[in-house]
Amino acid sequence: MRSDLTPLQSGLALLAALAALAGLAFSLSTFTTAPLLALVCSLGALSLVRLIWPFSLWLDGALALLGALALVASLPAEGSMPGHHWLALVAAWAFAWLFVERLSATIRLGKLPETGTGLVIPIVFGLALLVAWEVITRGANVPPVLLPPPSAIGARFLAETSILWADFVQTFIKSVLPGYAMGCLAGLGVAILVDRSPFLKAGVMPIGNFMSALPIIGIAPIMVMWFGFDWQSKAAVVVAMTFFPMLVNTVAGLNAASAIERDLMHTYAASSWQTLMKLRLPAAGPFIFNALKINSTLALIGAIVAEFFGTPIVGMGFRISTGVGRLAIDLVWAEIAVAAVAGSAFYGVIALIERGVTFWHPSVRGGRA
Repeated sequence: MRSDLTPLQSGLALLAALAALAGLAFSLSTFTTAPLLALVCSLGALSLVRLIWPFSLWLDGALALLGALALVASLPAEGSMPGHHWLALVAAWAFAWLFVERLSATIRLGKLPETGTGLVIPIVFGLALLVAWEVITRGANVPPVLLPPPSAIGARFLAETSILWADFVQTFIKSVLPGYAMGCLAGLGVAILVDRSPFLKAGVMPIGNFMSALPIIGIAPIMVMWFGFDWQSKAAVVVAMTFFPMLVNTVAGLNAASAIERDLMHTYAASSWQTLMKLRLPAAGPFIFNALKINSTLALIGAIVAEFFGTPIVGMGFRISTGVGRLAIDLVWAEIAVAAVAGSAFYGVIALIERGVTFWHPSVRGGRA
């Protein structure tokens, strides 16, 4: 194998080529039933030329893409998938992994820009998982009750768009966002008060750590009894889940400013309020944003779980609970997909704001949020 490949990349290249070669040998008798798959296996076997000549990483990506398309197009309508299809799946997965490995190494060496090109890596990884999921569930005849294929989930998503949107509004817009805002702001305000009082710091912080360990399934029923079945009780659960992470992280961040920096502010005759606003809160910025990012996922989880214990006939948690009871697993997965996308987008927005606010921090200057 050429020396420009690492040992891992060389192993992946051999695995992909040999799996494609074996798949081609087993598919000769059924060449007419899956000609596209046989063609992809042939091209994959020809990738062994990398032993002699340079082989572009984009060719590895093209082989992975062609293999994925051929596999999905060649899936049998009924019955189990033939053996050479599984070999082709191994080859396509290995080509995708090899492409991502080589692309990552090329970006790391500065031969390709990270901006834009770096997005290709998670996209390829996610698509590879979806293709493998589709091929394995359909090719192995996995019962849809256990795990439906992504195509079935996508079809259900398109068919139930109005229901999914109503659930999203009830859970995310009405419960998560208000509860998140109230919990984080309250935690920030209490942290500033606690920081100014040694008595409160000694008394509140242990309670905060204790409350952070309380299970959500214990809090949710109580909040439903206190605030009713509508979104108010779900928002209260979100407040309880987001308040203490913000409190603990902010208190730790307010102590991040060094003694030399505080002495310098004292030398300039800065008041306690000026020191807080000009030095200590900016220094606590990374800690505060860490809490905000953690809470962005905790809030959605808390609201969904809280809906298991009583809610109007709408909401992500309600739909997941009733969908499992009716064995509508594809609808359950569609709700999970909506929750995952919403949570990821929420986290991403906070990360982008963090890059703009804490631009001075080494992690941001180094290109990592």
